[in-house]
Amino acid sequence: MSDKNSKYLVPVEKLCWRIDPAGLAKAGAGDGRSGEEIIGQPRGVQAFRFAMQMNKSGYNVFVTGHPGIGRLEAIKKMLAEIAGHEKSPDDLCYVNNFKSPEAPILLRFKAGDGGRFKEGMREVMERLKTLVPQLFESEEYINRRKEITSAYEKKTTEFFKGLDKRVKEMGFSLVQIPDAHQQRPQLMPMVDGEPVPLPVLEERMEKGRFPRKEYAQIKEKFETLKREIDKIFLDIRELQKDLQDKGQKFEQMMFRNMAAEQLRPLREAHEDQKVQAYVESVLDDLSENIQIFMPVEGQSGGPARLLAAGDQFQPYQVNLLVDNAKQKQPPVIIESYPTYRNLFGTIERIVDRSGVWRTDFSKIQAGSFLKANGGYLVLNLIDLLTEPGVWPALKRALKTEEMEIQTFDPFYWFTSTGLKPEAIPMEIKVVVLGDPRLYYLLRYYDEEVAKIFKVRADFDSTMNRDEEAIGQLAGTIRATVEREKLRALDASALAVLLEHMVRVTGRQEKIAVSTPLLEDLLSEADSLAGRDGAEKILGRHIEQALNDRIYRANLIEEKIQEMIDRGSLLIEVDGCEIGQVNGLAVISLGEYMFGRPSRITAVTSMGRDGIINIEREADLAGSIHNKGVLILSGYLRRMYAQDKPLSVSASLAFEQSYSGVDGDSASSTELYALLSSLAEVPIDQGIAVTGSVNQKGEVQAIGGVNEKIEGFYEVCRKKGITGRQGVMIPASNVQDLMLRRQVVEAVAAGRFQVWAVKNINEGLEILTGKKAGERDPQKGYPAGSLNRLVDAKLLKFAKGLQAFASGRNGAKKATSPQKKAGNPGGE
Repeated sequence: MSDKNSKYLVPVEKLCWRIDPAGLAKAGAGDGRSGEEIIGQPRGVQAFRFAMQMNKSGYNVFVTGHPGIGRLEAIKKMLAEIAGHEKSPDDLCYVNNFKSPEAPILLRFKAGDGGRFKEGMREVMERLKTLVPQLFESEEYINRRKEITSAYEKKTTEFFKGLDKRVKEMGFSLVQIPDAHQQRPQLMPMVDGEPVPLPVLEERMEKGRFPRKEYAQIKEKFETLKREIDKIFLDIRELQKDLQDKGQKFEQMMFRNMAAEQLRPLREAHEDQKVQAYVESVLDDLSENIQIFMPVEGQSGGPARLLAAGDQFQPYQVNLLVDNAKQKQPPVIIESYPTYRNLFGTIERIVDRSGVWRTDFSKIQAGSFLKANGGYLVLNLIDLLTEPGVWPALKRALKTEEMEIQTFDPFYWFTSTGLKPEAIPMEIKVVVLGDPRLYYLLRYYDEEVAKIFKVRADFDSTMNRDEEAIGQLAGTIRATVEREKLRALDASALAVLLEHMVRVTGRQEKIAVSTPLLEDLLSEADSLAGRDGAEKILGRHIEQALNDRIYRANLIEEKIQEMIDRGSLLIEVDGCEIGQVNGLAVISLGEYMFGRPSRITAVTSMGRDGIINIEREADLAGSIHNKGVLILSGYLRRMYAQDKPLSVSASLAFEQSYSGVDGDSASSTELYALLSSLAEVPIDQGIAVTGSVNQKGEVQAIGGVNEKIEGFYEVCRKKGITGRQGVMIPASNVQDLMLRRQVVEAVAAGRFQVWAVKNINEGLEILTGKKAGERDPQKGYPAGSLNRLVDAKLLKFAKGLQAFASGRNGAKKATSPQKKAGNPGGE
């Protein structure tokens, strides 16, 4: 390898951003900051506050961003601040609709008044249970009742006195005969001084023992008296009815006066017209059902009596649906389990003694959506979409700005509630957390999303790494330590933690704002410091916590390394080979990513098949990888096919790759292998390559650059460091480098290298030690350059293919006359 390649080496100081712990401690990073401010989210915070300030329909907010960046905590902080300047919402109650029990009535009260109204109604009913029986045992009631009864009895006596005289005058008698249901006097003729039933007298007459003429006279008188008696009894029944009506009205008047007096404090305390109307309807219904206050004969207050009383007074209860008595500000509810029942409430059902499902207004229960009315509700999008019926119901409630509580049971074949409670007007701000991909899908497929979530608050996972950001993050770290009651951080620990937050972003000029990650690392380092007996969390404790995290997750990485060590996976890190180069791939295991080398080979020959992507032919390549391979043909045409046709057949393969391959980060690597095969110039196997390429030969940035370098370094370390090994990356990725300390130390010691290139020609020079050469319009590529060798080989292929085609055509022409000349001889 030429010493001139040193100009492409990445300086040690650019391999990783480092912060001086001493300078950090001296500057007092994070001192004087509360650590409670939301850092790195100016766009998301501005959008969120805007949505909360808008008092128009549809201004709910959709919070997007990657999980683990502290969105929920940020929302909690902002909502606590916003809600602290507002008043608490109303209490909500359902009460019985005495005219239409299937449609319970909604009552609204100021916060706390709902509970007082419910308790007031309960106390009124308890007092009435005692006072009403006493009322109907009072002297005033008894005397007035006697007056009414005496007047009735007097009239009844007069009726019977006149009737008795008339009966005797006509030779009859009224005889009291007991009946199964009542006693009613029977009219009988007097014969020989004894009353005889008319049927008996008729029987005597038939047997000749009583004169027929006299019987006819008696029967005629009987019919006349019977009509008079029936009329008298009708008059008596009218008197009884009148007595009952007067008694009932009197009882209702006395009860109503007393009950109205008991309900008067409730009327005075709650002036709302709807509440006044309800109290009046209670009074009317109680007046019609005074008997519920009367003791049941034969029962002395045992369980059956208590149950009956409870059932009878249940219609007058108050169902306090939402009680905001303890709320000093609008509610902020975070619903982590938004089933339909938990979110929108339900109507409970009970089975009575006959086995029939029943329900009433007192069985209506509120969910978190209603409890958050007048405040804020925070939900997770994934939970909303996976719970049956929740997403459509949420959209409907937000569109109509009201909610009607119903039972939702998708597995029940028919409804059994029978209730239609009065709809509840909603004044609520809903905050939904989701990832950007789901948000875009919903916006595309559900047109109603744009109407009910008019604001999107997009939270970033990183912020610019500057002094202000460092100070903010340091303040957050110190606040976390104090809040979680952890050991204080040494300056070295703070430095290691900040450096790791930069590494997480994959860019030196950015720093991560993931507060959950910070909290986890601090807790783990605090535990390690405790086991170490240290008073403070030191830098080595943070590093050990990070290493422990890697160890818990890198079992697969170790297994792959074992396969490389034992030769099962063929990877060379020394020597030179033609058409063979070490590519680099990143494997993601969710919480952990690592890089590993993969052998890429190229074989070329004369032909017209172009570049054959073996991964694509085997259905193992993704669309982006296929695009990268197709770009290689464009590069070859641009560089070598301006004066001749491109007559080559080439195959590219990721050796020992048995799963899918995608991405274009290996396209430059494949091109190096292809050019090496064409030029027949070997490539240094101690150098691994990553980077995508365009048709102009410019090497473009890729992802996972740190993991790729570290992965190849680990393979070289296990196989033996030679001092000539290293990784070649795109120059545009230098600003993304945040390598681990051991890799940086190896580079600083000259045992490992990192090169950065801008184009393919620079990379060829590093890999082969030969100048690539620039094309001269008249003379072509310089003699001895690698591009000259490739161009010569392709020219040879083109001429060879032409000669082969010409020779085959000449052979065909020569063969044809021979056949014609041979035919006569054959005959």
